[in-house]
Amino acid sequence: MFRSGEFSRLTQVSVRMLRYYDEKGLLKPAVVDGATGYRLYSVEQIPRLNRIVYLRDSGFQVVEIAEALKEIGDGKEGKDRGEDKGDARVLELLGRKREEIEREIREAEGKLRKLELAEKELQGEKREMHYQVMLKSVPAYQVLSLRRVIADYYGEGRLWEELSDFVKRKGVSASEKNFSIYHDADFRERDVDVELCVEVKRAGEGCGDITYKVTEPVPVMACMMVYGEFANIAGAYRDFAEWLQKNSQYRMGGNSRQIVHRGPWNEDDPEKYLIEMQIPLERG
Repeated sequence: MFRSGEFSRLTQVSVRMLRYYDEKGLLKPAVVDGATGYRLYSVEQIPRLNRIVYLRDSGFQVVEIAEALKEIGDGKEGKDRGEDKGDARVLELLGRKREEIEREIREAEGKLRKLELAEKELQGEKREMHYQVMLKSVPAYQVLSLRRVIADYYGEGRLWEELSDFVKRKGVSASEKNFSIYHDADFRERDVDVELCVEVKRAGEGCGDITYKVTEPVPVMACMMVYGEFANIAGAYRDFAEWLQKNSQYRMGGNSRQIVHRGPWNEDDPEKYLIEMQIPLERG
C-alpha cells in the first residue's frame, strides 16, 4: 500500500486531484487508516486512475467519466481479461470523443468562415467572383447508391469512404462520375438525408444500405461551377437566387445534386477545389 504522496509521485497525479477523485467517487483509496487517517492506495488501482486521466484529458466531464467507469468496471476479473476489456472500452469511448471534438472543430471553422464573410460584407468589400448559371439536361444513370441520414454535412466524407471500400472489395466496375443527391426539401443543420451515387457499367448485388439503382433523369438542371473553398458555395447560391428572380419562368424542383470534381481527397489546396452544384428546375 502507498500513502497518497507516494501514490502521487508514482502515478504523476497530484494529491489534490487524488482527493478530488475521491470526493467525486471516481477513485476511492483502497484503505483509509482508522488511526492516522492516511489514505492508502494499491498498485491495482493504477489502471483505473490511468483511465480517469485519459478520459479527463480527452474532454470527458466528471459525470461522463463516472458513467464510463461503470461500463468499464473495476478490472477485478483478472489482470489479463479485466484490464484488456477495460482498455478496449476506453479506446471505444476515446474514439467517440474524437469524433465529437472533430465535429466541434469543423463547426467552429465553419463559423469562422462565416464571420470572415460577414466582415467583408460589412466592410463593403465586393465579391471577386460571380457564378454563371448554365442549363442542361441530365440523363438517367445506372449507379451504385448509398443513402443514409447522417448527423451533418461533414459526415458525408465517411460515407464516401464506406462506399469506396465496397467498390474496392467487390471489384465494382465504376466510372469517375460520382455525385451526391440531397433528399431534404430544405437546408438541414442536423440529420441530413443524403444519397451517394457512383455510376457503374452494370448492376450487381448490393449489401444493406448499398444498392444498385437507376437515377431519375432531369430535363432541366441549373448548374454552377464553384471554385475554391466550400465556403464559396454560399456566394454561388446568392447568385443563383438573383438568377431565379430574373428568370421567373423557372422554380426549383426535385432534389439538388453536388459533384466534387476536386476536393480534400485529390487536392491539397482548398483554393483549387472545384464543386459543381446542380439544382433541378421546373417551369413555374
